[in-house]
Amino acid sequence: MGSEHQVCLLLGSNIRPEHNLPLAIDQLQNYLKLLRISRVWETASVGSAGPNFLNAAILAHTSLNQKSLKLKILRPLEARMGRVRSADKNAPRPIDLDIILFDGQVLDSTIWNFAHRAVPVADIQPELRSDSGETLIEIAGKFVSEGSIHLRLDVVLQSRD
Repeated sequence: MGSEHQVCLLLGSNIRPEHNLPLAIDQLQNYLKLLRISRVWETASVGSAGPNFLNAAILAHTSLNQKSLKLKILRPLEARMGRVRSADKNAPRPIDLDIILFDGQVLDSTIWNFAHRAVPVADIQPELRSDSGETLIEIAGKFVSEGSIHLRLDVVLQSRD
């Protein structure tokens, strides 16, 4: 067994999201040690006319490296939950699982540019700083004040522990 890595995953769904986000959290606990779970946020679909997305982020520990986590855990879980990948990368989906941070390194530079990425991750990694020195919580605050993202208090995610 390898060393423990800290990973931040972004979860998104716009097909039965109130069901699929909690289901994904439950399933991920079979493979990861969950440390923190963000609140659930709603945004309009980006890049398509599909239904609104619900997004959340988790901070977890794993013994897997990035590639193994993606290929052995995340992609198979997406497939089991009904995700079909097509040429339209913005097509509606029951679940989308993206690695945003791995051992403190930002893997997706668009985190700073989109509310659906910045705001949920800011819930669990508020001190993360952009190259310009701005914290993620500062950037997230701008998105929230613009009204492009809304907190969904009716959808609560929690670990089994």
